[in-house]
Amino acid sequence: MMTAAGLLVLSGCGGGGDDASSSRPAESASKIKVGFSQIGAESDWRVAETASIKAEASSRGVDLRFSDAQGKKENQIRALRNFITQGVDAVILAPVDSTGWDPVLEEVKDAGIPVILVDRGIETTDDSLYNTLIASDFTEEGRMAGRWLAEKTGGDAKIIQLEGSPGADPAIERKNGFEEVVDQHDGMQIIASQTGDFNQEKGQEVMEALMQQYGDQVTAVYAHNDNMALGAIQAIKDAGRKPGEEILVISIDAVRSAFEAMQAGELNCTVECNPLLGPMAFDAVERILAGEEIEKQTVVQDQLFDREGITEEIVASRQY
Repeated sequence: MMTAAGLLVLSGCGGGGDDASSSRPAESASKIKVGFSQIGAESDWRVAETASIKAEASSRGVDLRFSDAQGKKENQIRALRNFITQGVDAVILAPVDSTGWDPVLEEVKDAGIPVILVDRGIETTDDSLYNTLIASDFTEEGRMAGRWLAEKTGGDAKIIQLEGSPGADPAIERKNGFEEVVDQHDGMQIIASQTGDFNQEKGQEVMEALMQQYGDQVTAVYAHNDNMALGAIQAIKDAGRKPGEEILVISIDAVRSAFEAMQAGELNCTVECNPLLGPMAFDAVERILAGEEIEKQTVVQDQLFDREGITEEIVASRQY
């Protein structure tokens, strides 16, 4: 991905899941037509992101054209071309992976339609094909998870890593950030690393197979999202081990079900990645359409939640 021209760091991931930005008056966007191409509904996080964008569109009076790609890139490409035909004023795109977008985004650009990328970036030789990216620092999320595990274990762990979807920015960068920390500790070793596609059932299936192979060795599981971690927790229990005690479990996203798993003592920590990007996305749309200068990238700050500090009040305050 091209280096961003400027960064605006916002504390959108803190405070128990508050919206990432304040809304503007609904009437200011009453005639805007926006196309939103979403990857799918493979996780609680993805569902929450969709709900945030739909709710914000409704509150601002935006005519939202929503397309669920069901995890298929070809469906997203088709949706973008349909948005051109429909004459939308702007496109919000959560790309399923990071490569191969230039041809269709050139068509969108030629149609004079600005593009706002949310939660995932792309690799491109021409960064004018999108106007701005709103996303977390996935590499730092991986580092945060790695640093927590190194501190908790004294730098001694045999780890199974459950990766996200191949080619997706979060999967690539969360892996890189975590492994950067692991490489700094001689006693930390990733004994297996396989994709669970950010999916709970797939995460459980993969973990079941890995437990059969490495069950006596593994002391920690690092999952690239909470849903895969929840699947892994079930697989660990089915194998007769105690998640959260005999095997530490670390994940990313901080959805409500992860907090419930921490309360149950089965998940040790989760790094928050705020999906409530609707306000920030539509602020960007309005600013671009008004001809304002806009940052090339907005980085949403993240925080880590350790189960030791989780209370009923914190769980009750979660918005997703």
